[in-house]
Amino acid sequence: IMVYFFELESGLKVYMGKDKYENEDLIAYGWPEDVWFHVDDLSSAHVYLRLPRGPLRAKYRETGNLDHIPNDLKACCALVKANSIEGCKKHEVDVVYTPWENLKKTSSMVTGQIGFHDDSKVIKVRNVTREREIVKLLEKTKIEDFPDLAAQRQQRDEDVRAKQKARQREFKKQQAIEAERLRKEKEERSYDRLFEKASLSSDSSPTPQATVDISAAVEAEEDFM
Repeated sequence: IMVYFFELESGLKVYMGKDKYENEDLIAYGWPEDVWFHVDDLSSAHVYLRLPRGPLRAKYRETGNLDHIPNDLKACCALVKANSIEGCKKHEVDVVYTPWENLKKTSSMVTGQIGFHDDSKVIKVRNVTREREIVKLLEKTKIEDFPDLAAQRQQRDEDVRAKQKARQREFKKQQAIEAERLRKEKEERSYDRLFEKASLSSDSSPTPQATVDISAAVEAEEDFM
């Protein structure tokens, strides 16, 4: 399938399908890092913003909105408005966005149609106006590609699992190091207490008195006398 890729001024990647048939594959093979955009109540392209794993995505997952990246949000809204046959003709439209994971596709839905698992996770940006300059800048970064979306998603999942396993190994390694440190500290404290007991025992013993065998002296005196 053909996919259009764009790059925002921030360096983040945005992509969308050529038509509703491509949208089906984008829905099926999206990433948990993706945020889906669409013009509210009108036909439009499905635009996806890919948030890299890290602080930006963590903030989005924490707050549920993209207010922390206002310029990127504005650009995504402008792009999806410009790629709506009806929406691009209107002065203002509303745009909705939600995590890819919140998209719901059932067998009863027609091609390109989508629903949501949780409506509370759908954010609406009201009164989005035409932004020609922003769209022009995005168009200059546009690349047409024919990616294997299924293979890319599989590779992404393998990479994530590998990183998780590496973190788990490192965590267990640090646990072992800490356990060994605590063991040595405990052992050293035991030795210290043992030494203290031995020292106290030695100090409390009576001072030994010198003993003299006088029998020889008596005998010598007797011989002298």
